[in-house]
Amino acid sequence: MKFICEKEKILKGINSVINGVSSKTTMPILEGILIQTNLHEIKLTSYDLEIGIEYILEANVKEQGNTVVNAIMFSEIIRKLPNAEIQIRINENNLLEIECENSLYKLATMNPEEFPELPKINIDNSVKLEQTTLKNMIRKTIFAVSTEENRPIFTGSLFEVVDNQLNVVAVDGYRLALKSKEVEESNNFSCVIPGKTLNEVNKIISDSFDVITVGIAKNQALFEMENCKIVTRLLDGEFLKYSNAIPQNWETRIKVNKSQLQNCFERILLISASSIEKEKKYPVKISIEIGRVTISCSNQTGDAKEEILVDTEGKELEVGFNPRFFIDALKAIDDEEVFVEFGTNRSPCIIRPIEAGDYVYMILPIKMKD
Repeated sequence: MKFICEKEKILKGINSVINGVSSKTTMPILEGILIQTNLHEIKLTSYDLEIGIEYILEANVKEQGNTVVNAIMFSEIIRKLPNAEIQIRINENNLLEIECENSLYKLATMNPEEFPELPKINIDNSVKLEQTTLKNMIRKTIFAVSTEENRPIFTGSLFEVVDNQLNVVAVDGYRLALKSKEVEESNNFSCVIPGKTLNEVNKIISDSFDVITVGIAKNQALFEMENCKIVTRLLDGEFLKYSNAIPQNWETRIKVNKSQLQNCFERILLISASSIEKEKKYPVKISIEIGRVTISCSNQTGDAKEEILVDTEGKELEVGFNPRFFIDALKAIDDEEVFVEFGTNRSPCIIRPIEAGDYVYMILPIKMKD
């Protein structure tokens, strides 16, 4: 095997597949990147038995071949080489030689025949959308995915197509994020894709109008682009019936400048975060009066209070929330103004943009101490 490639190109490929490399395994082969050559291109593959990533890039291939090399060592060497052409080859001792200008490195290799094949997926349903659209949908929901392994189904996001509308939903038990988008004709389907996979997809796809296809099989999903594909297992279990969980009516509603509200929560977090080891212990109190909202926090660290002038409808209300959840939601909304809708001090609050009706964020309140 022997090929020549620009550093920028091969580094982009390595960065795309590196997070499919297993970090905790008893199988050294899974800590490697499979390198395969074709006529005028090379293919890089990583697979940790849950998520597999393939990336194809153009290269000047001199001799055909394939090998597996330790991913971390390979990526760090390439990263630190000069911005120039890199020659990579297998020598007579089966070592991978990496040569660039006056630098020469030799790495041990592993048997490519031991590298596990990525699953062959027979697509049952699929949906096509622009990469920038998918990137935006993941960004607006991924922060609400659960990190608690005792409820595995919530460590992923629901992908659901209903009547040519794609809904992406994330839930962690305390909050819910829903983003919707009209898509071209597609069969109805639903599945739960691991949050880890979606984070990797979001790093790889570009903020462009290039198309990505999301294909769904019985227990696998495939994200396919022009020069890259990502295969992942799906999560088993019953996801929350989210449409029943989102309140349809409110008793109190405010209309507020998003940035102003976000800035208030970020400042008040300086006090609340110092004692928020458990979010349920020290909530921030939101007091709603006619034309005004007061956000306050008091604990052993100190006191904080912010007041904002807002448009209000409905009843006056006092309710407690984890401020981090508000900040996450507001960061994900691009609109200038938002509605924040409340029921009682024990029912969920809804945050939604004023203009767009395709994004909803729900937060459960925290009981205030007397």
